[in-house]
Amino acid sequence: MAEIDIIKSTIEAVLFSSDKPVIIDQLRNLFEDLQPSQIRALLEELKSEYEKENRGMRLVEVAGGFQMVTAPNLATFLKKFYRQKGSDKLSRPALETLAIIAYKQPVTKFEIESLRRVDTGGVIKNLKDMGIIRIAGRKKAPGSPFVYATTRQFLEYFGLKSLDELPKIDSILQSQETPAEAAAGEGSAEAAAPAPAAADAQGSSGGKEDESQKVTQ
Repeated sequence: MAEIDIIKSTIEAVLFSSDKPVIIDQLRNLFEDLQPSQIRALLEELKSEYEKENRGMRLVEVAGGFQMVTAPNLATFLKKFYRQKGSDKLSRPALETLAIIAYKQPVTKFEIESLRRVDTGGVIKNLKDMGIIRIAGRKKAPGSPFVYATTRQFLEYFGLKSLDELPKIDSILQSQETPAEAAAGEGSAEAAAPAPAAADAQGSSGGKEDESQKVTQ
């Protein structure tokens, strides 16, 4: 077997055995003679081979690294084979809270509850325990409340390369709005966006952080 085939096979084995996205620098530690661009080229070759041969696995770039996943068109069969764990699913309240954090981060518990109009203490704790959100510091405001932000695990959970892939709120609202609502001008941008935003989690990002949202670490 040619040396290049051994390298590709090694990369494939590492990706298959890892339960987290593997970054190029990690692979470069195995092949010190290769440049990052060369490793990326081999990853792209593997990705193309899986797709052309219609294999059951796919190679995707997510959360700054590469990860091996099952082919999307086989999801129906996999669901029949595995019983999905309820703990792996996010409830609607969790998705709504998570969407607010994703778009407005860093954001305080009070700001989240001002939008959701319900207590979010339990939901925030669960999301934090799952590793999807984190405490990102404190806001410069009376009481110095904690502010929350998403984590790298959030990107992994939703299959995003970065927060730049979050859908624009305007496009989400347009896709969710009925003809009658469009004519009447119903719905609020801030209130309507969160739930579908976290559920879809694809596209490009929201806006820049407001000056009032600056935090201290």
